[in-house]
Amino acid sequence: MFGKDNPVTVSNFLENIENKIYENQKFYKIINYPHLKFVHSGVNPKSIFYIERNQTLNKISPSIPLEIKFKKEINPRYNYQITNPSETEHIVNAFERGSIAMVKSGKKNSSTEFFFVTNKIPELDGRYSIFGKVIRGLNVLEKIDKEDFIKEVKISN
Repeated sequence: MFGKDNPVTVSNFLENIENKIYENQKFYKIINYPHLKFVHSGVNPKSIFYIERNQTLNKISPSIPLEIKFKKEINPRYNYQITNPSETEHIVNAFERGSIAMVKSGKKNSSTEFFFVTNKIPELDGRYSIFGKVIRGLNVLEKIDKEDFIKEVKISN
């Protein structure tokens, strides 16, 4: 996880793991292209769990700002989405095989949903908070199918 570059996003993700909100959640959206796969999970806002949880808590899941880190800047930029493609040369984290990013809720926020990609996808660089990368088990990531689920989440160093 890229805690130094994306502290708010990583902190939110770790808090979600600690609260066990990802356990027993399905990979609810898989997008397959010939050379790229998107694998979505988290708490799908259309799921019964999400609706019941928010009715019980009487609140909407908190959102966090889009967080993009540039190479020559000390702090990440918040709520800033790259629109000029030449700016992507200056970001710290770009989409590559195994990248994990938060799904956006609105144009510049994210909450509990996340997705993995199986290859580089520069078209999305600077538009999502990339907060980590799979370093082992990429073959498993490529085999995930819709309706598979997360039994538990463990973070290792």
